[in-house]
Amino acid sequence: MRRVPAWVTGEFFGTFLLVFFGCGSVCASVTTGAQVGVFQVAIIWGLGIATAIYLTGSLSGAHLNPAVTLSLAVWSGFPKRRVLPYAAAQLAGAFAASAVLYGMFSGALREFESAQCIARGQPGSEASAMVFGEFFPNPGGHPLTQEARRRTSGGAAFGTEVAATAVLLLVICCCTDARNKARPRLLTPATIGLTVTVLISLTAPLTMGCFNPARDFGPRLFSALAGWGRVPFEANGAGWWTVYIVAPLLGGLVGGGIYAAFFRRAYARQAG
Repeated sequence: MRRVPAWVTGEFFGTFLLVFFGCGSVCASVTTGAQVGVFQVAIIWGLGIATAIYLTGSLSGAHLNPAVTLSLAVWSGFPKRRVLPYAAAQLAGAFAASAVLYGMFSGALREFESAQCIARGQPGSEASAMVFGEFFPNPGGHPLTQEARRRTSGGAAFGTEVAATAVLLLVICCCTDARNKARPRLLTPATIGLTVTVLISLTAPLTMGCFNPARDFGPRLFSALAGWGRVPFEANGAGWWTVYIVAPLLGGLVGGGIYAAFFRRAYARQAG
């Protein structure tokens, strides 16, 4: 029997933990009111990401995000042949975590939908589907109205995800460059987790704060199979892939490019 490569274990379970903690906080917040305000949800995301990196970093590098994997392949010498396998392991981990969360919160979800008169799979049920996939603007547990949609256009949502993911990749690359004398070393996972916390706190009202195609697509696909049908793929039109897949991938390339063009060279001169 062939052994499962360590990087598969790392990326699958690392992404599983990321989604389990992060989407779990959204499930608890929307269905039970356990968390109040964006920051309480965001800090759980950050702590969950830090935990996942500490547990899996030595196995796979703890990418846990196709945007990270693609950026490292383009700018930092990560083997290009592993980009798609890494992304597949990340997607599988995110999907599996969504299934576990659904088993935990299915009763709470039904009660929430009943209380809010939400018909799962019908227009407006993004109000409950948001515990898995993401929508713009943040539904906040309510169906998206035309008035609410004016808060964040498709273009603004796309730009938000590009900018936020670029910042995240810049932080990741700078924190993990051994020539950076000020890098946080043992606190690198915590620094990355806190960066995600800050970014979610800033962007969640607009796009729910994705920065990770696997984190969005795995749970979104699960929700479509769990009764929400076409809603996760139609509530924002083409935005489900332009904003939550294309934009993070592009943002990761931008952030990695900024690191390669400016910071990596500056660190090399400093070390030399």
